[in-house]
Amino acid sequence: MTHRINRQVRLKSRAVGIPQAEHFEIVNVPISDLGDNEVLVRNIYLSVEPAMRGWVSDVANYSEPVPVGSVMRAFAVGRVEASRHSDFRPGEFVTGMFGWQDYAAVDVKVIQRKITETDLPISTSLGVLGLNGLTAYFGLLEVGQPKTGETVVVSTAAGAVGSCVGQIAKIKGCRTVGITGGPEKTQICRDEFRYDTAIDYKTDNLDLALAETCSEGIDVYYDNTAGTISDAVLKHLKVGARIVICGTASIANWEPIPEGPRVERHLLVKRARMQGFLILDYTDRYTEALRELTQWVRQGLIQYREDILEGIEHAPGSIAGLYRSENFGKRLIQIAPQE
Repeated sequence: MTHRINRQVRLKSRAVGIPQAEHFEIVNVPISDLGDNEVLVRNIYLSVEPAMRGWVSDVANYSEPVPVGSVMRAFAVGRVEASRHSDFRPGEFVTGMFGWQDYAAVDVKVIQRKITETDLPISTSLGVLGLNGLTAYFGLLEVGQPKTGETVVVSTAAGAVGSCVGQIAKIKGCRTVGITGGPEKTQICRDEFRYDTAIDYKTDNLDLALAETCSEGIDVYYDNTAGTISDAVLKHLKVGARIVICGTASIANWEPIPEGPRVERHLLVKRARMQGFLILDYTDRYTEALRELTQWVRQGLIQYREDILEGIEHAPGSIAGLYRSENFGKRLIQIAPQE
């Protein structure tokens, strides 16, 4: 194996706020031999997540920061090239935290699962049937607890998580209102992701639009943004509303903590509940969720989009692109052919 070269995207320096391309570098290293219970995975698709901004921060949150000089932490899906474990054979497709690199020599404990949905693209294991779909599923159903007939509002409604949240809410019999940016994304929300209403926060008067579309109040708010969008939504909560805190994409830097409207009065008067969650809280239930998500995708009840960049050279700038709203759907980087 030592004759093959592995391109790795490594963290070069810390960013203040959103990491840019200059905070990474691509280096070539040889592939070392496998140890016991290890497999060599040829990565095909690399995932790009908004959460990566936190992963490279020098302030630890729910996971330790990626060390400077290390391969960028990332989910990936690829083909087993070689194996020193009886449960994995060359040719099988697997997904896990393999990093931004061509090849990953990993202990089998790092592998999240084998890809068995042969009728669906393997790329879905990083999106609608991966971290994004699972986040939507558990965040909405376990934390939001929507009931038939309730109104569910979702920010970044056209994104990989938000689009899935809206469709699951429709499956559960809810009325859905999506908040997104730009006419193309609002149309996608209505036409593809089945939102009853889509609001363009860039051009619409958000407060007025929410008052008109949610005249009886909001039962569940799935918050991917924080900031001014969430400030507007909180004013329209119904008594007993549930707020799901999934992300804070609109806040570029949490140090110092930005000032803004306070949430306490809204929660008190409306007897509402605001709760954050991490998908890592539900690892023991992934199989259950994936079974249901896969069925909904096959039935056409959940549609998805993928924004695929070709070539590992796009990886360094791909996180910043998410925060500029360049992508339509789940952002992936394809670095090898599937066949």
